[in-house]
Amino acid sequence: MCPPVAFSRDLPEGRLKFVNAWTDERLDVTYRDEMGRYDLEALDDVNYLLRCHSTGEVGAIDVRVLEHVNLVLNRLGSDREVHVISGFRSPEHNALLVRSGRRAAKNSLHVQGQAVDIRIPGIHHKTIRNAALELQYGGVGYYPRSKFVHLDSGPFRHW
Repeated sequence: MCPPVAFSRDLPEGRLKFVNAWTDERLDVTYRDEMGRYDLEALDDVNYLLRCHSTGEVGAIDVRVLEHVNLVLNRLGSDREVHVISGFRSPEHNALLVRSGRRAAKNSLHVQGQAVDIRIPGIHHKTIRNAALELQYGGVGYYPRSKFVHLDSGPFRHW
């Protein structure tokens, strides 16, 4: 366990259920204890599950991204599995997406481990986006044609 970080008692339980949409791997993880301490082994498991689906490269996911996802789920009153479309992206994979004209930023926060693109089965992507916008925490991107929501640990903004 790592030492506590700046911690608010208003945070929901530090537990998430993830599904990697590319590999169908699942992870039910308690990444933070009730005292606000992050579990390094649990974070390693998250990092592995959210690895770059193109190259297999594992990057460190910012705990603020996990907290963002957790806060959105809490706002929705849900403990459903979160299907991750994209977590960490290797620089090579991100560059390929940019070159191919995909909707990827040259300096994407995915490359820094500071973003995830998600779906939550049974909850409409617009509902997820609206819950995230109400929080005014981090970046919120809405991709209705692809049916996913982008959440990141940058400053509050939306598109």
